[in-house]
Amino acid sequence: MANYYCIMAGLPELKLSDTEPGYSIAALRQELQAELGRRDERLLQFLFLQHDCRNLVALLRNPEAGLEENGNLDRDGLLELIAKADEVEVGQTAYPGFMLQFVRDYAQNHDREGWYAEDEMLLRYYEHCTRNCKDGLMRRWYRMNLDVTNLMTAMIARRQGWNVRDYVKGEGEVADMLRTSEQRDFGLSGLYDFVPQVMKIVDEDDPVRKERMLDALKWEWLATETFADTFSVEAVFAYLCQLEIQERWSHLDVEQGRETFEQIISDLRSEAEVPSEFIRK
Repeated sequence: MANYYCIMAGLPELKLSDTEPGYSIAALRQELQAELGRRDERLLQFLFLQHDCRNLVALLRNPEAGLEENGNLDRDGLLELIAKADEVEVGQTAYPGFMLQFVRDYAQNHDREGWYAEDEMLLRYYEHCTRNCKDGLMRRWYRMNLDVTNLMTAMIARRQGWNVRDYVKGEGEVADMLRTSEQRDFGLSGLYDFVPQVMKIVDEDDPVRKERMLDALKWEWLATETFADTFSVEAVFAYLCQLEIQERWSHLDVEQGRETFEQIISDLRSEAEVPSEFIRK
């Protein structure tokens, strides 16, 4: 596996509380192009695919829509994907099969009550990555994101008195337990480290702070997973993910953002233990 010491050693240290990125994803991606091996380049394409997914939804709604940067496909490529979706068989084109199928399904479902294009696309993206990404850490990252999203959705659904089964998406151990367990924590405490933090996040009433708490959880997960592995493609991947989080918050008030994130990280670390009422006897 390639070692990216020269690149990683020259990058500025990232801190979640620094809401002004010292580097851009576009600049880092350009720098990586000359260094990445073919395998590692394909692995990182999974990360940039999320932008293609959101851009595809935007173009299905409006062919003139503005697009996110940093995707693998440009506007022409995405419009071609849309135009060819009904003409080609999945697997017979370079475009991801789940995106072709999404275009077909969008035409049938976009006006249907309870069908949300962004949520459906996000589910298919995470499932595609967990099935096809060959790197263990990256695959766990996509799985963790899907599991956290499902857990938050299930907790909110139960709180509102809705049928949890109707809102949990995808497959896997967490999804299965969310659909079947009657326990307050769905039987997940002690099995997954993120459960106590997610429970705290769901209890937060301020939507902006809730979003910050969620990003802080993901940031800490990445930092922990790559703590002793700082020059591999996994470290590059984690840096890019953290840089995306930073860029997303870069337009907020710098001082307020710094103070808020520092407090959130402190709170999440102190609350990482499973609450005693959830420990199985």
